[in-house]
Amino acid sequence: MPVLSGLDLFRSEYHKKYRGSRIGLLSNQASVTADLIHAKDVIKEVSRGSLTALFGPQHGYAGEDQDNMIETGHAIDKALRIPIFSLYSNSREPSADMMGLIDVLLVDMQDVGTRVYTFSSTMLYCMRAAKRYGKKIVILDRPNPVGGEVMEGNLLAPELYSFVGPYRMPMRHGMTMGELALMFNKELSVGCDLTVIRMEGWQRSMFWEETGLPWAVPSPNMPIPESAYVYPGQVIWEGTNLSEGRGTCRPFETFGSPYLDTEKVKGKIPAEFLKGCALREVSFKPTFNKWQGEICRGFMIHILDRALFRSYDTAIALLTAVIDTHKDCFEWKNPPYEYEYEKLPIDLILGNYDLRVAIQEGRDIYDIREFWLKGYEEFKELRRPYLLY
Repeated sequence: MPVLSGLDLFRSEYHKKYRGSRIGLLSNQASVTADLIHAKDVIKEVSRGSLTALFGPQHGYAGEDQDNMIETGHAIDKALRIPIFSLYSNSREPSADMMGLIDVLLVDMQDVGTRVYTFSSTMLYCMRAAKRYGKKIVILDRPNPVGGEVMEGNLLAPELYSFVGPYRMPMRHGMTMGELALMFNKELSVGCDLTVIRMEGWQRSMFWEETGLPWAVPSPNMPIPESAYVYPGQVIWEGTNLSEGRGTCRPFETFGSPYLDTEKVKGKIPAEFLKGCALREVSFKPTFNKWQGEICRGFMIHILDRALFRSYDTAIALLTAVIDTHKDCFEWKNPPYEYEYEKLPIDLILGNYDLRVAIQEGRDIYDIREFWLKGYEEFKELRRPYLLY
């Protein structure tokens, strides 16, 4: 018996509470039931014509925009003859005109459990708009594909809050979208009219394959569950001149650059930082993004034990080794990055200026790791009141 998502339960039961309301839906191509029916079609069927507006996040309502920082335009759903509003466009927050078309906004987004994945920020911006314009917001909860127990990475420093970091949480936070919404609503003083439709059958210890649910790609560079498992660490390459594998068939699992000496880099990584995984040396030629059309040398990460693997530890160890090996070739990527035009992208991604400096100066990797381990207990206590499972 697979896990039942908030959408599955909305279809079977909860839609009755919203009869007579004008409904908006924030979703994308991964917003499907356990039997692969899209949220739009579910709501169209059960709400009897009260679906009045659609909203899409980064990469577009249909997930058609491949790369980062590619804005999506507004559109019209030809079948329903209702607007599709992009929330990754000239504005990331719904306007008064958009919200004027609805009474209730349903949010059905498949997150991947990593702070920098922008869907949680889009949800937060919608919550603020719901408060501002007196609308209800309902989160149709979904599994965290990397589980709800393990945390990875340092807590985000408040001075680096951004679209890729809306609140003081670690990179891998172990929360669902519904739990994040509850936390944002209280801790960030949003105070909107918020309801979370909880899942049935999900346990915090579950990885994606244990849910029994089909994997519908939540964004173009998350083709399989393993993409999400490596993402909390591998996303750091977005802040460097190494390719994070965009333009390949296995982004984030694959990474490298034309200048990388894989043998030397691998030889500098302590075995402890490779627990649960293996690094296989590969060559690849990205079809777009960094090093487009050039042969890159690098690695593909193979996960051998999901329970032991810590993507952030592994990626930071790799980063320190790359910098130590290639001081003359390695570079931090320059702004802009996700609507921030002054701060370095790596600072937004790592979420702490001091961590970048420590890595840059070549400090001992064990000392660097201590930087984030001490924050876990703080976040565990902070998130505890908002956990639903």
